[in-house]
Amino acid sequence: MAGDQKPRLPRVTVLHEYIGHRVFLVSPGTTVRDVKQLIYEEADVPVAEQLLFHHGKALRDGEQMEALLPAGSHEIFMTLQGRGLRGGGRFGQTTPPLVEFLKDILRRYPEGGQILKELIQNAEDAGATEVKFMYDETEYGRESLWSEAMAQHQGTALYVYNNAVFTTEDWNGIQEIARSRKRDDPLKVGRFGIGFNSVYHITDVPSIFSGDQIGMLDPHQTLFGPHESGQCWNLKSDLKEITELSDQFAPYIGLFGTSKNTVKDGSFPGTLFRFPLRVKPSQLSSNIYNKEKVLELFESFKADADTVLLFLKSVQEVSLHVRESDGTERVLFRVTASENADLKMERPNSLKSLALGIDSYSNGVPCDTVTCATYQVNIETQDETTKETQRTTWLVCNGVGGRGMCCELDSLADDLKFIPTIGIALPLTLIDVDKGATSGFSGRAFCFLPLPPGEESMTGLPVHISGFFGLTDNRRSIKWREVDQWRDPAALWNELLIVTVIPRAYFTLIMEAIKRVQAKEDQEFPLSTRGTYGAWPDPGKIRPRWRPILEPLFQDLLQQPVIYSLSDVWMTVDDVVFSELDEGEKSTEVIIGYLQSSGVQVARVPAAMDIVLTGYITAPRDVKKVTPALVRQVLRKAKHKGSSQEKLVLLEFVLSDACYNDLIGLELLPLQNDTFIAFSSSVNDKDAVYITSEDFPRSLYPGLEGRFVLESIKPSVLTSLKDASKSRVQRLFWGYSGRFNGSKCFVLGID
Repeated sequence: MAGDQKPRLPRVTVLHEYIGHRVFLVSPGTTVRDVKQLIYEEADVPVAEQLLFHHGKALRDGEQMEALLPAGSHEIFMTLQGRGLRGGGRFGQTTPPLVEFLKDILRRYPEGGQILKELIQNAEDAGATEVKFMYDETEYGRESLWSEAMAQHQGTALYVYNNAVFTTEDWNGIQEIARSRKRDDPLKVGRFGIGFNSVYHITDVPSIFSGDQIGMLDPHQTLFGPHESGQCWNLKSDLKEITELSDQFAPYIGLFGTSKNTVKDGSFPGTLFRFPLRVKPSQLSSNIYNKEKVLELFESFKADADTVLLFLKSVQEVSLHVRESDGTERVLFRVTASENADLKMERPNSLKSLALGIDSYSNGVPCDTVTCATYQVNIETQDETTKETQRTTWLVCNGVGGRGMCCELDSLADDLKFIPTIGIALPLTLIDVDKGATSGFSGRAFCFLPLPPGEESMTGLPVHISGFFGLTDNRRSIKWREVDQWRDPAALWNELLIVTVIPRAYFTLIMEAIKRVQAKEDQEFPLSTRGTYGAWPDPGKIRPRWRPILEPLFQDLLQQPVIYSLSDVWMTVDDVVFSELDEGEKSTEVIIGYLQSSGVQVARVPAAMDIVLTGYITAPRDVKKVTPALVRQVLRKAKHKGSSQEKLVLLEFVLSDACYNDLIGLELLPLQNDTFIAFSSSVNDKDAVYITSEDFPRSLYPGLEGRFVLESIKPSVLTSLKDASKSRVQRLFWGYSGRFNGSKCFVLGID
């Protein structure tokens, strides 16, 4: 305690590869042999088999501790080596020392903005609705402390606050670093597992203030006594000690709603983590943290801030703060999730439906469908540094697979303690209609929160996908089956999710988007009719791992009225004709207009959609397109009643594929007397229609204006008609006057 003025006893730390590190408080006169005896009593290693080294030098049994003490220190470090094993001796596997275990976590789990995301996940699991991060430069008193060694942890720190309270399970879970409590509750993202322990990149002594307790962790086991890796105080039963050690507990007073009354009342209605920044290298890490590094963490978080809340059920707000050494506090950044006023209950009701589906699956209730719940959410970011505010609106569909849909998936769920839940989010305010996809958007994979940016998290989809995926040990990427781990159950689980649950949830999302566009109940729904195509995957862009989504998704979609016609009607693929004509050409308007007036539903879709139609519509179904053949077919059923100019446009189009034998019966042949007649198969001279030439001008045939093709038509159309008159097929079916054989006056048959 701080009031103790007795000389400090030597602290001997013995390091060994298998028995871990052992700490003993001894007197200065204690000998090396005495230490060996202590090791024997605690670790059952025979004294005769022990060799102790200090700074690489073997120690003699008679040497005393006072001779080994460094000047100004009470710490002595020794290394234990055994003389070798003998039959009948101790044998067995052991766990590494706590510090070594944590160092291994830090090696596998790189530092960065992902640390903050893990702490948000912890808050989400606890049911918190808000999370606050604060870099605090306050230097607290160093007089009334638990021990002198605590003084170095009274300075600058990173605080993390959320408005949920630790449960008994949480207090136990944070002490069990080698065991994730997620297996006890699959819906917990991973309370205090590897993710939480990544905070040791920042600090050596994390602490927690929640409910009626304050706890401090010390993996080095040097602050609170031998073999003690932490200490906990109860606000009620330990109030006297808390009051006496006022400097020790001052960092928990006066921020995020705490005060001296909070301690007196015996309870804090939230959770406050304090991570004193590491200011010098330790056995755990040589990573030194300062303000610059903390602000880098903040910037890294801001890069993903607009999606962090996307798939969370509880947390609705995250903010970043700074408190200067003079006590001035500033908000740097804030991100919030909210609903439109007229849809206030949509999200809560959707999540209740999803929760029922999850309960049913967990309880083994049979269900052969995916239970889906869809809602609209607005994500708003406010950057106080740049004074910028950005808002993105999303349509989110969450789904849970049914028990019995896939026996192999169910079996893995039971073994892994997983739940087949999926979330898909479509950005409604980023869709580029012309490109048929979300402009400047890259779909990523989430496991409730976004996985670290990079190639491994990219999907190539126009949506974000979150799932209860099996992740690699460092939680940075999704597991996939490889040649050397083909039977990995978590990797197989991921692949089954992709082919069973994701396609159905994706289908529901697109259908719900169309439904909302149709209903227009929400006037603020920002998606246009053609914009719905932007939600469709582009087969040319999707990454290989995610391609199995396509077949089942398109199989369902292409049976539904998902195509928006130019007549403003939602149609199935089978009931619509697709136009690939150049919208910039005036002729296109005439052709489409005629088809529509004839009762044909015409649609225009982005290029990526055309790839889908071509690749995923199989026989006997086919994709109908606006072609000369189609227009000729319609003309036979519904004669054109429009202007002469429109008839000429249609004539040019039906001639463009050079299928001249298919012109018979079409009343599109323009004559010099401003009338139109039908192409005919007649071989009589009286039915012939002539095309003039320089050698045989119309003036040579007075009174036959009704027998000559209109001279003012486009040269290209005239050329096609000449080609038609010369074709072998037309000679047979339309008739050809022998009188003009070899001349430059061409003949067409007419009815």
